[in-house]
Amino acid sequence: MFTGIIETMGTVAAAVQDGGNLAITIQSSLAPELKVDQSVSHNGVCLTVTAVEPDRYTTVAIAETLEKSNLGSIQPGHSINLERAMIFNSRIDGHLVQGHVDGTGTCESVQEADGSWLYRIRFDRQFAPLIVEKGSICLNGISLTVFDITDDAFTVAIIPYTHQHTNIRYLQPGGTVNLEFDILGKYVARQLNR
Repeated sequence: MFTGIIETMGTVAAAVQDGGNLAITIQSSLAPELKVDQSVSHNGVCLTVTAVEPDRYTTVAIAETLEKSNLGSIQPGHSINLERAMIFNSRIDGHLVQGHVDGTGTCESVQEADGSWLYRIRFDRQFAPLIVEKGSICLNGISLTVFDITDDAFTVAIIPYTHQHTNIRYLQPGGTVNLEFDILGKYVARQLNR
């Protein structure tokens, strides 16, 4: 479980295909604090640490993860948002995030807005029941508030701190982001459909 508050960015040092899996090695300041079997959010995707070195660690993404997220297209040198699993004895500054990406969205536009940025994101219509005006979404692991919602798009506003300290600053129109819709919305939608 995560909060969607990014701790740091890492740099992909290697991405090696192993059958249907992708072994990803990430250079990060978090590496000395990690242990094998811990969960870390990578652009919003919960992955298990499989090996740790002094300045880097390795994790493995399976075919299902690669199909539903943007991790399948990462390359050495790419920046990746990182967050360690939350501790249940402190404040939750974002929202409850599982690290279970529902799918990807496509950046439609980026607009500078007098010191902040507005990103318009298009998503698959099947997820429309899971998103509400001023509700939460996790975008590349970042907990954000959505507005200006339609059946297949929404807007998020990015403050300067988030822009500077996450890989959202590299997102351009046509780029792909990982989306995790709010877990509370998923449970409500499921109950209503039953």
